[in-house]
Amino acid sequence: MDLPLSRAVASRIDVLSQAGSTNAMLRDVAGDGGAWPHLSAIITDDQTAGRGRLDRTWTAPAGASVAISVVVRRLPERPDLRGWLPLAAGVAMADAVAEQLPDDGVAVKWPNDVLVGGRKISGILAEATADAVIIGAGVNTAMTPAQLPVPSATSFAVLGADVDVDRLIATYLAGLDRLVTALAAADDAVGGGLHAEVVRRCATLGLGVRVSLPGDRLLEGEAVSLDAEGRLVVRVDGEEHAVSAGDVVHVRPSGA
Repeated sequence: MDLPLSRAVASRIDVLSQAGSTNAMLRDVAGDGGAWPHLSAIITDDQTAGRGRLDRTWTAPAGASVAISVVVRRLPERPDLRGWLPLAAGVAMADAVAEQLPDDGVAVKWPNDVLVGGRKISGILAEATADAVIIGAGVNTAMTPAQLPVPSATSFAVLGADVDVDRLIATYLAGLDRLVTALAAADDAVGGGLHAEVVRRCATLGLGVRVSLPGDRLLEGEAVSLDAEGRLVVRVDGEEHAVSAGDVVHVRPSGA
């Protein structure tokens, strides 16, 4: 991959012909902040041992998708605000996808899946290190209908779009940097504007949802808002519950 636009945005980019997990590889070297400064990235279009949320495996045929992991070092001082970083990545990726699919209803499913027309085109995984956060993203680029892992997935190719990968990554990196820098400067998701950006892109708000929680618990109600820590607030029988982690299924429009 020749990525001149992306290299102009990132501090460093290593493009690999194949990688096990770009997140794991970046995590292994991220302790060297001089060699891997803020907004350094590892990218491949052949990831063989990727992981998703809840430690799920994530694989795709070679050349069918792009995996990118970025090291973020501009962190808010308040630890409770770091939960906003994967949400920031979701918004940045949604904006990058929408730039090339402007009429396809691009949105973020809380906490950070990117949907096009209600189908998943990208997923985000954030992992903390001692002094940074590694944010990984996988984007379905050239994946054919037969290669889609589940019926609820999609890709640029399935949607009939010939994606410009360099432009996609450059826009994503620029957006991610803008959002996390503003969050760190304000040390406040609301004051820094990130809360409003996530609400703007979030498809989950206003829907009926079913949330699978740790410990095999299930919460079913209406997703009504995001709180100051980025948690999804779900109203069940008039009582509001703030969810910080869980699998969310969109059930129905509110009131349907």
